Amino acid sequence: MTETSPTAEQPTGPAHFDTALDTWREWQEAPWGRLRYAVAEANLARHLAGTAAGPLRVLDLGGGDGGDAVRIAARGHRVTVVDYAPEMLATASRRAAAAGVADRVTCVEADVAALPGEVADGSFDVVLCHGVLPYTPDTTGTLRTALSALRDGGILSVITMNRHSEPLRAAVRTMDPETVYAALDATTVHTDLFDAELRLHTAEELGDTLRALGCEEVHHYGIRVFCDYIPDDALKHDPAYYAHLERLEIATADRTPYKHTARLLHLVARRRSA
Repeated sequence: MTETSPTAEQPTGPAHFDTALDTWREWQEAPWGRLRYAVAEANLARHLAGTAAGPLRVLDLGGGDGGDAVRIAARGHRVTVVDYAPEMLATASRRAAAAGVADRVTCVEADVAALPGEVADGSFDVVLCHGVLPYTPDTTGTLRTALSALRDGGILSVITMNRHSEPLRAAVRTMDPETVYAALDATTVHTDLFDAELRLHTAEELGDTLRALGCEEVHHYGIRVFCDYIPDDALKHDPAYYAHLERLEIATADRTPYKHTARLLHLVARRRSA
């Protein structure tokens, strides 16, 4: 199913994710997973150019098996991946080695809610908080922790599930008006992959929270603007079709009104300088 974008942070513990690693990798390699990473990379690239001279120091919170980290390291940056699932981290190390970027990827086993001092030191140029918020009840606290690792003027990238998309997804996938009606006020959605309830957010709420925590220049993008509303999942596996779909998704990621109903919301904000 394409309705979820799983993460490597979950209240049930590290082993819960490690045991689902193979299924998670299958999700990443499916069209909807590939779009999640391709569009996120394109969105973030708009903000990384000119951020600092030379390679950036990037912190990937809840980075799991390195899906984002390896892509960023391939652009020449140095990435520290923090996750509490050891097998996920081991896979991240193997992926980095296979991509020839092992010297630019460091893995740290730790809980995002309790970052070690050498990570939460306010020195990173970029902090990624991708797919972590659906699994934590403390949205503000998690974002505050992410910002604690970021230098003044640095960039925070947040990806989470978009509450506005749930009624549309329900309409396309179930065609049941009662299910859609119930989804209008839904605050969570179940994922079969990790057998968990994922929390839904809106860009408006998160944007306000980030500004209250000291961020500015909050940019809103959508990820999977159209993909999840195209019911023919098999067609998305066709290489030519996928290529056209990826081009469309990248082109509409920052366009209104499409970004407001994308399955995932992506906020890129700058921490205000003191």
